[in-house]
Amino acid sequence: MALEPPRRPAALAMRPTVAAALFTGQNRSRLMDLVDVDPDLVLEDLHSADARSALADAEVLITGWGCPPIDEPALLAAPRLRAVVHTAGSVKDIVTEACWRRGIQVASAASANAVPVAEYTVAAILFANKQVLNARDDYARLRDQDTDWHARLAVAGNYRRRVGIVGASRIGRRVIALLRGFDLEILLTDPYLHPDEADRLGARLTGLPELFAACDTISIHAPLLPQTAGMITRALLAAMPDGATLINTARGDLIDQHALEEELLSGRLSAVLDVTTPETLPASSPLYTLPNVLLTPHIAGSMGNELQRMAHFALDELECWTKGEPFNDPVYRAALERTA
Repeated sequence: MALEPPRRPAALAMRPTVAAALFTGQNRSRLMDLVDVDPDLVLEDLHSADARSALADAEVLITGWGCPPIDEPALLAAPRLRAVVHTAGSVKDIVTEACWRRGIQVASAASANAVPVAEYTVAAILFANKQVLNARDDYARLRDQDTDWHARLAVAGNYRRRVGIVGASRIGRRVIALLRGFDLEILLTDPYLHPDEADRLGARLTGLPELFAACDTISIHAPLLPQTAGMITRALLAAMPDGATLINTARGDLIDQHALEEELLSGRLSAVLDVTTPETLPASSPLYTLPNVLLTPHIAGSMGNELQRMAHFALDELECWTKGEPFNDPVYRAALERTA
């Protein structure tokens, strides 16, 4: 009988609480079947004595939220490291230029993490067009009156509304795919996209000014890059139709925060904000209590049992690597120039 090849050595680098949530039950068993790893040793510091010991033999590093940058000193302690499998989305804060210079293969679970963000966005779009926030507040305020709700919510509804998507990213594309089942007109803006590709996605390609002037609901899915910081300007926000809704599940720094607050304080626009600048707003911020704002603490991405989707995705990539097969969804250095 042929002997099974030895499992290749690996190490975990992330917050211990994240590892505990990802690798439970069958996921923990599968992880230990695929690689030689101590699942109870989870590195938050790649320069400690424990880290140097674990990295000395590791051929693959399984990373997640809370992993520090894999810098040159960490790589010197990991002479055999050949791959990084990231259990979350962006690897920009983890995989350094030193990793790319060594030729380390990288995979991430960004596609898996895109799923709940897109679902959150679609729910927000449908609720925004249905005027749910207004209906909630009016219902509470007028609960002792005989109100004609059809007349009061005459502008509500999702039939043939125009929805604007800023960025044909993984999440932006998935949002468009999920919206195809509804009677909506989708406008899309992305400087790297050809109109024919937008047509195939089910959207009409347009520029930012037209999109902001024409759409009832606009959702931001662009990456935060030097050239995109502040891309949603005061002028674009001012061009939005009265009563329109802006949705942001990407990064707060993409939007002129002061201009957005002014528009929201005026009551002219509504917003669904899962991210802001700063990431946690000061307690005095009016956005916490404005009736036309739905503010959430960066929860659109994987939460709770959705972490299991990312774990399954990452373990599939790890299995590919152990078999000598290419990753299903590799991360390439060149692509990071225009992705999150």
